Amino acid sequence: MTALRDMLLAQISRTGPITLADYMHTALLHPEHGYYTTRDPFGTAGDFTTAPEISQMFGEVLGLALAQSWLDQGAPSPFTLAELGPGRGTLMADILRATRQVPGFHDAAKVILVEASSALKELQKTAVPKAHHIGTAADLPEQPLFLVANEFFDALPIRQFQRDDKGWREVMIGVTDGALSLGLGPAAPIALLDHRLDDTKPGDIVEHCPSLPAITQELALRIATHGGAALIIDYGDWRSQGDTLQAMKAHKPADALAEPGEADLTAHVDFEAIAQSATPAAHSRLTPQGVFLERLGITTRAQQLAQLLTGDALNAHIAAHRRLTHPEEMGHLFKVLALYPQDQSPPPGCAQ
Repeated sequence: MTALRDMLLAQISRTGPITLADYMHTALLHPEHGYYTTRDPFGTAGDFTTAPEISQMFGEVLGLALAQSWLDQGAPSPFTLAELGPGRGTLMADILRATRQVPGFHDAAKVILVEASSALKELQKTAVPKAHHIGTAADLPEQPLFLVANEFFDALPIRQFQRDDKGWREVMIGVTDGALSLGLGPAAPIALLDHRLDDTKPGDIVEHCPSLPAITQELALRIATHGGAALIIDYGDWRSQGDTLQAMKAHKPADALAEPGEADLTAHVDFEAIAQSATPAAHSRLTPQGVFLERLGITTRAQQLAQLLTGDALNAHIAAHRRLTHPEEMGHLFKVLALYPQDQSPPPGCAQ
């Protein structure tokens, strides 16, 4: 039992079932009991581990890719160096360390972290003291934007729809025998899913992230207008298919409805939806994370660092490289999509 579970049970009993998106938003960001607003969820002591927490190499090669893209576009000054959902600030700290020798890069950069969690903001202030905080992508400055979003889109609330002979039925959260439960709303045609009628059949589930198009548009408009690039790294695929909602607690799968506010909730990212929302910017091909990191020279960097290590530290370093790049680990499940101006080349590691 959690306080948030009791609140949701009472709300649904009063007003009726809620969408999965409303449930996720409340469970993750409730100001008093939300998952992200009450804790540090990262690392071995938390509930999950992201790529920057696995190895410094991840942030280093991403930082140098952004810096090279900045140089390729004429080294604009000033520019925004930003991250969406920066966690503890580890990734941005690694990016800044790796790029400190790039002439003019730090002097021209205004570092901005887009974060909704007050608890995480405090951790980020320690890791990246020079950063400025804003609440949404809409608050990003109107100037060249070089941005990374690692495991940001997967935490955005989604709606789920099951195809029906008469249209689509939305997956809803209701109450059964005093517990939160999943059910289906009435069948109806839904215009935003018309493009999925050709590749689905009755019984199939598709997911839609309501906030994804607007966030992507904010990035794309700045990049198309002022220059820049965005590296979006997350797990998912080109097109949403099936039920991908998952809960994680203490690094193990959990029941997504059992303890709202106590487990992380995520869903696979629909990269096609990002690409479709990226106009007027261009987007790269979708690239597996392992291929992307190898193109950026992560193995060479791993070999350099390995020369300084022995014993358990060396074994952990080798395991971290494998975890980031191997197809059976994060190398294939995680993908990379870049946004960039129509008249420019994609950032290093990405292909048109």
